[in-house]
Amino acid sequence: MNYTIQQIAEITSAEVIGDNKSVIRNIAFDSRIIYSIRDTAFIAINTQKNSGEKFIESAIARGITVIISKRQYPQFENITWIIVEDPIAFLQTLARYHFENNQLKSVGITGSNGKTILKEWLYQCLWNEFSTVKSPKSFNSQIGLPLSLLQINPSHELGIFEVGISKPEEMEKLESIFHPQIGLLTHIGTAHLANFENEEELINEKIRLFKTSEVIIYNGDNRLVDRKLKELYSGKKLISYGLKENNHVRFKTDVPRNDNAVVLYFDEEISFPVHQRDEATLTNALALIAVLKELNIENRKIIEKINSLKAVEMRLEAVEGIRNNSIINDYFNLDLDSLKTALQFLNEYNKKKKRSLVLTDMIGVNENHHQLYEEVSELVNEQKFDHVFLIGDEISDFSGLFEAETFTFIDTQELIESRHLNEIENQIILLKGARKFEIERLKEILELRKHDTVLEINLNAILHNINFHKSLLKPATKMMAMVKANAYGLGSYEISEFLQHHHIDYLGVAFADEGVELRKKGITVPIIVMNPEQHSYETVIRYNLEPEIYSFRVLELFDKAVQKSGHDAKYPIHIKLETGMHRLGFKGDELDRLSEILNHRNLQIQSIFSHLSSSDIPDEKEFTLAQLKMFEKNSAYLIKKLDYTPMRHILNSSGITGYTDHQYDMVRIGIGMLGESPNYEIQKQLHSVVSFKTVISQISIVEKDESVGYSRRFKAERTTRIATIPVGYADGIPRLIGNQVGNVGVNKTLAPIVGSICMDMMMINVDHISHLKEGDPVTLFNAKPSLKEFADYCKTITYEVLTSISPRVKRIYIKD
Repeated sequence: MNYTIQQIAEITSAEVIGDNKSVIRNIAFDSRIIYSIRDTAFIAINTQKNSGEKFIESAIARGITVIISKRQYPQFENITWIIVEDPIAFLQTLARYHFENNQLKSVGITGSNGKTILKEWLYQCLWNEFSTVKSPKSFNSQIGLPLSLLQINPSHELGIFEVGISKPEEMEKLESIFHPQIGLLTHIGTAHLANFENEEELINEKIRLFKTSEVIIYNGDNRLVDRKLKELYSGKKLISYGLKENNHVRFKTDVPRNDNAVVLYFDEEISFPVHQRDEATLTNALALIAVLKELNIENRKIIEKINSLKAVEMRLEAVEGIRNNSIINDYFNLDLDSLKTALQFLNEYNKKKKRSLVLTDMIGVNENHHQLYEEVSELVNEQKFDHVFLIGDEISDFSGLFEAETFTFIDTQELIESRHLNEIENQIILLKGARKFEIERLKEILELRKHDTVLEINLNAILHNINFHKSLLKPATKMMAMVKANAYGLGSYEISEFLQHHHIDYLGVAFADEGVELRKKGITVPIIVMNPEQHSYETVIRYNLEPEIYSFRVLELFDKAVQKSGHDAKYPIHIKLETGMHRLGFKGDELDRLSEILNHRNLQIQSIFSHLSSSDIPDEKEFTLAQLKMFEKNSAYLIKKLDYTPMRHILNSSGITGYTDHQYDMVRIGIGMLGESPNYEIQKQLHSVVSFKTVISQISIVEKDESVGYSRRFKAERTTRIATIPVGYADGIPRLIGNQVGNVGVNKTLAPIVGSICMDMMMINVDHISHLKEGDPVTLFNAKPSLKEFADYCKTITYEVLTSISPRVKRIYIKD
């Protein structure tokens, strides 16, 4: 994209106020992750939950001087305004014009699963055959697709773009913006199926993308897909791929492990080695071959390209480092798109810390080197790094372009030996490199905890789960996220900082110390202390925390603490009502006295709330409704006695999904944020957040009648393979699930725990699992077994499982 503001206005029928001669090359829609202000405009997009216009001030504060908005805000001086009727429609109109006026071959990928993997694989295979542009990350929506198309420049010969929908009638709009010559339909699964009447309606919506496509390549294992395409697009070139014999592109025979597979492309045979044989990978490989053949890539090259495919690791990791550093680790791949993604992720982190960057040569990027590293240096310079460490001959030649204190190294080993990294403390260190340079070695040196056992927390999954629950609420309803007990064992600061970045309204902690820790680390969101202890009142006031008040004793003591502090404004508090749980709270016959006291004290009720005891139990619906009725009655009575109207809230995670009509002004989310729900239909919509992982330390052969572990609680009935893994009850695994009560996941297969669980180790039976070796991964819980299944082994709830995981287990925060 490279247009003057005047040209943009003419293309989109927009009004310009200010300088119409400036050039715009980029459009940003999220003020939090603007990584470059050069030739960038900010577009204020209104969504169901947020007005984009309220973030204009934040964008201007970052240095943006061009704003695309529905109206001008004259209080901001020296800003150019592009005034539009509908920002999303503006973006789509501009993208359609841009796509149609750049001549390039295009591949459009839609479906339920595999879109991003295939896009990245196609790019790896084709970047050196054609000058290629692709969707960044998973940009495929009503906003993401237009932003992807605007990346096209006149030098590009091929575009590979994802197209995603979640509800009916969305594809028609996207197809009007982007009409690919080659259409690729991946597996149709259950994602978004809840928004459609049935699978046929979902398929009909997806294949609208191919109205003008010359070729459609599709997964023919789905007979309904096969039938619909043949009915609607019989005049087009249709190529089916899949594992069934009816497909044009398929495997000739069953795929052997670690051996050559023979693929039939119509009647032509292509043979290549297969290292993974799960259905998803094999099916994606067939789709890849079909597209490469359609683009006239010869068989010899196809085999070479498949052999050199790199795993698509679309995630960034954040871990705690030594010397109070935070390590953001992204060594999976390196191109301009992934660098921008990493810089965006960096901008979501603590703004007060200094930053350092380790960056390597960009391998396999078909660009003019001088132009490439000029753009790289401009992006890096805008982040104001304290130090930049460049690794590789190419990038080192351009070290003069970087404004930070810059050091150059031939390879990673030279940087390690220089000991420069040992001098960094209290910083965020971003590791960004091509695989060739093995900068994961730096992570091993810099991270604080180096155990093989880790707890992975997927931040994007948390955001998805929050947004799903928000979708059930009215736009004005606020949300409080509970981060007590170290955010249920996941890390209170890391989770709170992420939630603050995504505009959570309130955070909830149990004790004042938890809130103080968050304040000291820069969390500014309002924080409710649910159990303020008597000795902590001065601390609560000093750190601007908001206490729950549940009794007259607590009210009097806290009021005295406020008076003693000299606080001159009314101090915010939250009143807890007792509605049937009989834990804490004011009862109905205490409300007159309560209101009388509050009307004469220097305290301001921010909210009135209560707690549902059994909203997750369908058989207790009558009791829950009685609680809700009592809350309505007592909270309304208290508000009537006051001369103002505080917020009200009572719904927890299961309450949000089961009793949505009682959402009041705010809801509280806890375990639902982590992807757990007692409702099966709701559970299907949530994403798993936490993965507890380790590796196999040793595999042993145990002969018949030999025993395993302390007290000889397991004796082999026959010769058996036993694997030892480095995790035990000191890590949070209860001893009661030993001796074949619990299971762990190995190669997507459940392996029973045998013998007694030790403090730091346990043993598992892997006799039924083939092709195992020491060092292979083991899943304590995530998908198989799930967190809920693991909790069932432990005869407890998921909360207890998570909060029991030891601090010595390394937490890794990832973004897909």
